[in-house]
Amino acid sequence: MRLLDKDFDERKIKYEKLLNYGFVKKDDIYVFEKKILDNNFKIIVEISKNKKTSKLIDIETNSEYILVDVKNKEGKFLSELKKEYDFILNDIIDKCTIKNIFKDKQEKEIISYVNKKYNDDLEFLWDKFPTYAVLRNKINNKWYAVILKINENKLIANTNNLITIIDLRCDNKKINEIVDNKNIFKGYHMNKNNWITIKLDGSIQTKEIIKMIDESYKISLTK
Repeated sequence: MRLLDKDFDERKIKYEKLLNYGFVKKDDIYVFEKKILDNNFKIIVEISKNKKTSKLIDIETNSEYILVDVKNKEGKFLSELKKEYDFILNDIIDKCTIKNIFKDKQEKEIISYVNKKYNDDLEFLWDKFPTYAVLRNKINNKWYAVILKINENKLIANTNNLITIIDLRCDNKKINEIVDNKNIFKGYHMNKNNWITIKLDGSIQTKEIIKMIDESYKISLTK
């Protein structure tokens, strides 16, 4: 049996996507089964909140084929078997989970709100910047938010803290009255005439940020 908990350490499972992928929910466990290599082997993946495992079954003997997880075992057949086994496991992670980088209370509140209100998930578009994520509306694919982890000195001189920020679209007539250069700034890495940046450290209440997210979403539909 292969333990998969480490593979899910930095991932958030989207349980509805597990069901769409072909998992079946049995009590509190999501189970996926698939036959491979001309139906000679069967992959079984089990995912619950407390444990994630997979195993490969030799259908002829109805026993677990442990050689697939033995290091330094080689051979064309075993290599092909491992390749297909690993491909399916990686495909499940890729299609049924999202990165789970933003874990602080306010970050989670905002991400949860957007998911429930707009059914949008974070998109991580840049391998070089794994802590940068965007939210875009599904109507025209325009971004309405960007969530990033950056060094605070990018916004405020003589600081050196790692912080999380959110970039939002904003009515350019309101930007100057909103920006205070302490908690709200002109857009970081964005057009400063049309975007603002907010620190997600609790200095601005989540309910106020949510209002600005909704406004940003509306603007993204028209511009």
